[in-house]
Parts: sequence; structure tokens; C-alpha cells
Amino acid sequence: MKSTPEADADSRGPLSGLLVVDLSRALAGPHAGMMLADLGARVIKVETPGTGDDTRGWGPPFVGPDTDRQSTYFLSCNRNKESIALDLKSEDGHGVLSELVERADVVVENFRPGVLDRLGFSTARMHELNPALVILSITGFGHDGPESSRSGYDQILQGEAGLMSLTGSGPDDPQRVGVPIADLLSGMYGAFGLLAALLERERTGRGQIVRTSLLAAVVGVHAFQGTRATVAQEVPEAQGNHHPSIAPYGLFHCRGGIVQISVGSEKLWTSFAQAFGLDAGQAAYASNGDRVHNRRALITDIERAFADWEPEALLARLNEVGIPAGKVRSLDEVYAWDQVHSQGLVIDVDHAVLGPITLPGPPVRFFGPGDASETTNRAHTAPPTLNQDGDAIRAWLNTAIGGN
Repeated sequence: MKSTPEADADSRGPLSGLLVVDLSRALAGPHAGMMLADLGARVIKVETPGTGDDTRGWGPPFVGPDTDRQSTYFLSCNRNKESIALDLKSEDGHGVLSELVERADVVVENFRPGVLDRLGFSTARMHELNPALVILSITGFGHDGPESSRSGYDQILQGEAGLMSLTGSGPDDPQRVGVPIADLLSGMYGAFGLLAALLERERTGRGQIVRTSLLAAVVGVHAFQGTRATVAQEVPEAQGNHHPSIAPYGLFHCRGGIVQISVGSEKLWTSFAQAFGLDAGQAAYASNGDRVHNRRALITDIERAFADWEPEALLARLNEVGIPAGKVRSLDEVYAWDQVHSQGLVIDVDHAVLGPITLPGPPVRFFGPGDASETTNRAHTAPPTLNQDGDAIRAWLNTAIGGN
């Protein structure tokens, strides 16, 4: 890995010393870049002068002074990065990016196929500049194939890749997932592939290109629904808040509220049935397959048994019996939850315009051998304003050139 003085001095984590040039915008690529930044890499985000990343204009909500409103969407996927604004069609922008590519370990991009080639930064050209470079490239529908040229946005791919057909109250009610899950998953898969390529580079000294897409990411998480289609030749459909292959497993109404339960074994079913006055051995419910087949009757019986229970008392009883159960929390409840804070999932940073703000935190933690001490990087920085670090990055490049 090519170590930079700034990265070594200012960040900790397993990727400390790694230099990432993030050419991506919107969410898939920026999320991958943020994952690397969370792990200690120095991530330089290259943005369009004047407007920056598309998500700087996505809102409401916008926050901050009227003269410098900030998009909370942008804040969600750009922590721990630096920003430089470059016009890649200009001689200056082309030159600065070339210098960054020469020094980088990783380039992240999510342009449509062919766009970077037209800008003079084909993968072949970037590898001429830096043979050890690992390039992560994310597209909507894939880099080749008959529909590779299509633009890919999250909800389009949630539909095209089948996820919406599995989500909703029923087959006539397709619903999108409440977050841009295709974007997020492609960023995660991309970061996963990128780290594997970096590991291989340690053995070979050679860089390579890692490709994924929103289409690939969604198909990659079809899980048991995918094998229902490919092996059992069934076409899965949306069926609301109950599991298609396990029962009882889902959301149930009680007095004044709802709870969720997951009864995933026969032992748990017996304990649950005994605790709530159900006949565990009756023919209709004798096995998981029977319970799935008779799910509607089972839901009716369970909600009848829950009818006199308030949610908190019911959750306490379920916990006492050993049944996995939980509530449905709103996001304000989630971010106020002690358990979320205990896992480092909320962080405080100082933003250049907004001042002190609270952000969702990184989902991965690290510990020394034997769980003796936590080594997780806790030195986080706020998402940058547009070109916030432009002068410093140019000065660093000039110093590095002078040092050569």
C-alpha cells in the first residue's frame, strides 16, 4: 500500500495508509468509498465544480443557513472524506486527476460504461499511469450484455431485479424497500470485491478491475427466494409481514400495538404454544410445513391469544419463554436506543457549515487478540463541503512531486 503522511498521522484502522480516489456520485460508489474511509483509508472525493455530487441537491430535508443549505442525503454517505472540485474536461482537471491516479491504491467510479473512456481515463489508461491500481467500477445493469447501456437508479433496479415483487402486502401491491437497498448493496459488494483485489495485489503486485452492478447486487441477495425459483420452480410473491417458509414468524397484533416473533424451531414452537394456550400437537400445526400451509388460521389463533396483552408486557413474557421477539421502532427511537449507542452506531462530528452534528456510525468494530481491547477507528470527520480540501490536496501533490 502506498502510504501518505496525512493518512498515517490522522487516521487509524486496518486501511490506514491506503489512498482512494472516489470519482463516484449519488449513492452506490460513495457508500463503497465511505466504507473504506471508515476503515482508515484516505478517501479523496472528486466532484464537479459548482454543483458537486448530485446528492448535494437532493432534498428536502436541507439544513443549515439559507445561504449554504446542506443536503442530509449527501451527509449520509460521505463521512471521513476529503473533497476536491475538478473539471475533468479541462487541462487542469485532467492533470490533477492523473497525478491522483498515479499515487492512488484505489479508484472508485460509477459512471455509465464508456463515459470515463471519453474523458481520457479508460481503465487501460489508468493502469498505464499506475499498474498496481485497483479500480472499482459500479454500473446499473452490468458492464456488458444487451442492456449494459441503460441508466440504473435504485428503484428501477429494485423492480427489474425482482425485489419489489417480493415486497408488499401481496402480489398486487409491489413496494420498494424503504432505503435505496440496490445502491447500498452494490456499494457493499463492491467494497468486498475491492478488498479481495487488494489482498491479491499483496501477492502479485498487480492491480485489477473489480466490477459489480445494482442488478448483480440485488440478485445476489435473493437468498432462499432465488432457489425457490431456480430449483423448486416456484415464483415467489409478496405476502406482507410473514415469512414464506417459517411459521409463526412475522408481525402480530396485540392490545394497543404490535410485536414481531420468530419461532424458528420445533422446540421454540412447543414453548411458545404452551405459554400462550395453543395446542402445539394438533394436526394443522404439527410441523413447520403444516403451520406454513395453515398460516392464516395460525395468525388468527395467535392474535386471539395476544388480544389481552399490552405490547411491553407481551414482549417481556416472550423473552421470559425464550421466544425471539421485538418491537417496530421509529428511527428517532432507534437513534435514542442505548444498545445502538453502545455499538458505536451514532457518532458526533464537526461540520464546516453546520457545526456539531450527529451521524449514523460505521457498522463494523475491531478488537485485539482475545477480545482484549477495541482497535476500532474512532477518529471520524464530517462529510466535506464542496472543494473543502482542494487547496490542501493540490499542495500535497505539489510537495509529493517536489519530493520525487
